[in-house]
Amino acid sequence: MSTLQKILEHKLIAIIRGANPEDTLKIVKSLYAGGIKVVEITMNSPKALTAIERVVDEFGDKMAVGAGTVLDAESARSALLAGAQFILSPTYKEETIRMTKRYGAVSIPAAFTPTEILEAYECGGDIIKVFPATILGPKFIKDIHGPLPQIPLLPTGGVDLNNVKEYLVAGAAGLGIGSSLVDTKKEINEEYLLELTEKSNKFTLLAQNY
Repeated sequence: MSTLQKILEHKLIAIIRGANPEDTLKIVKSLYAGGIKVVEITMNSPKALTAIERVVDEFGDKMAVGAGTVLDAESARSALLAGAQFILSPTYKEETIRMTKRYGAVSIPAAFTPTEILEAYECGGDIIKVFPATILGPKFIKDIHGPLPQIPLLPTGGVDLNNVKEYLVAGAAGLGIGSSLVDTKKEINEEYLLELTEKSNKFTLLAQNY
């Protein structure tokens, strides 16, 4: 199964932001135990490239591992060389998309308006991250999906257990889930990791039927 197929099948991308490499590996193990099969390690995390390498080495094909908060083509290249299989950005930048596609990886740029979404897709984005979705909500995804059903949309920002189904029913191809799932401001101890697995399982069960 290709990385793109894996993302579209499992629908949920768990975003890990701000964790050190040792904690990142523990977090990914707990996410995987709860059914999460796709993770994003943000580039503004401590030693993000090291964290990506460690997770890729540990999980191999069992987990799709991407780099997030990628702001330029050079950062994308560094992440891809570290083993990242997909690149997410909070913005749309043609050079970053081109670099990602050059290495045969999945490109997920972000856009906000219908015009930006279409431009990012035509430029080579495989999935378009709709960010910040907090402001727009599921109704916006439904409205965009009407005239642009061919474009896979990934709402990110403000996604939680209360609106997962609503976003997927509205036509979202997947969801980026941040601190409502992985809150790295909390102490990463055994209790936290057990709770993370339980919460991952709840998210996974909600997404299974869409």
